[in-house]
Amino acid sequence: MLRLHNFIRPAFRSRRWAHNIPTFSHLNSVNEEDIAHFSSILAPTSILSTLSSVSTPADDIAPYNVDWMGKYHGQANSVLRPRTTQQVSEIVKYCAQRKIGIVPQGGNTGLVGGGISLQKEIVLSLGAMNNVRSFDPVSGVLVADAGCILQSLSEYIAPHNHIMPLDLGAKGSCQIGGNISTNAGGLRLLRYGSLHGTVLGLEVVLPDGTILDQLSTLRKDNTGYDLKQLFIGGEGTLGIVTGVSILTPPAPQATNNIFLALPRFDNVLPLFQTVKRQLGEIMSAFEYIDRTAYDMGLQHGLGPLLSADEVGDSQCFVLVETSGGNQDHDLEKLNNLLESLLTADEPLINTGVLSQSPTQFNSIWALREGLTECVQKEGKPYKYDVSVPLADFQNVVDAVRERMISKGLYGDHAISKVMGYGHVGDGNLHLNVIAKHGYRPELEAALEPFIYEIVADRKGSVSAEHGIGSMKRDALHYSKSEVSIEWMRKVKQVFDPLNIMNPGKVLP
Repeated sequence: MLRLHNFIRPAFRSRRWAHNIPTFSHLNSVNEEDIAHFSSILAPTSILSTLSSVSTPADDIAPYNVDWMGKYHGQANSVLRPRTTQQVSEIVKYCAQRKIGIVPQGGNTGLVGGGISLQKEIVLSLGAMNNVRSFDPVSGVLVADAGCILQSLSEYIAPHNHIMPLDLGAKGSCQIGGNISTNAGGLRLLRYGSLHGTVLGLEVVLPDGTILDQLSTLRKDNTGYDLKQLFIGGEGTLGIVTGVSILTPPAPQATNNIFLALPRFDNVLPLFQTVKRQLGEIMSAFEYIDRTAYDMGLQHGLGPLLSADEVGDSQCFVLVETSGGNQDHDLEKLNNLLESLLTADEPLINTGVLSQSPTQFNSIWALREGLTECVQKEGKPYKYDVSVPLADFQNVVDAVRERMISKGLYGDHAISKVMGYGHVGDGNLHLNVIAKHGYRPELEAALEPFIYEIVADRKGSVSAEHGIGSMKRDALHYSKSEVSIEWMRKVKQVFDPLNIMNPGKVLP
């Protein structure tokens, strides 16, 4: 690699706060007769149930009843794994008649409990619906089942010199239907935009079993209401996404990245402005990592990308990626950028490293993408995916740390680390609060609604890209007005008057 050298606590406005577990008295539990009916739709291997007629071992159902963090635990006694949209339709139609709640589940990689049953709902897993339906290498339009794993889709279109418009740390497990249902953002949003723009069409099974086929491959279709937008980020509360048509961009012919150490957080904003101005159209990512997260990564074998002497007392780090069509052109821009940063009268960076090979390129990204796994190794994380102005990234992290210190909850006995990293390009901070010895009520009580109040005071969003799920349902009012929430309820009532579709999620 080429090496290069050389808080005031705000006054929070008071808001009502409740974090209640909903009751589903309007719903019925799954019984033996229901399993018998599902057996007329699905093969025996597609039905898991602890009921006596099937007697699936509890250990086989457990992965569908707990999220990957081990934070949310469901109570579903049955899991259905359909292979076709028609099977999903027949299942949903029956559940509507019987008033059985349905929890659609993809790769179960979510962070807010959106794919976990709360009480007696049935889990409908889409993992067996994993076929690519078509791909047009000329237009770049991919049509696929909702259960296709993101990385598998990337590998499918790679020989055709295309890439998926989103890239996530969980790409090896998450499914495209879940990505769409949560409106996942990820590492490529800065360059390719959100799924609201790249999704061209959807196939959705509505709460009464009707199949809504809007699987268009057209880039322009201005014929009335764009209904698909309601299901992007709808978290399965309005219907179950079973198929997707998505626009995939051409693979860049040249990719490069640099990793920079900054002496202070205040330099991040002017650095972002400088990088954006000088790199222009080839900048594809601008990622922020604070010092606590960087040091944690080193402790778990990520890096080092820079020597300890070079890093010194740097407070934070930035990863910049470029994606373009000409390596010489892109390198010239990068070299000019680095030269200007290093020769400035008041340098914005302490040092940095420029990748010189695909291996070095991957090792730089490995540090950023590996942080989530490192957090899990440290303990049980309280993860808050929020949008706040870039200038407030570090202030939010510091305020949370000071809060835990003031409550006597900071240290190895309780909260061992508070850190932040995220996507500077779209104002998305991933705030991680690590409970060394596991989740405890008093820790959550100290964090919530305190964090949501901080975000609201900065006119931010309590959920930037992971959704609302059950975790943030009662915090929705910190980001949405009562008028907005009321109209969201009206939309829900129109689509799902029986409230069987992922009940207890999103809406308070």
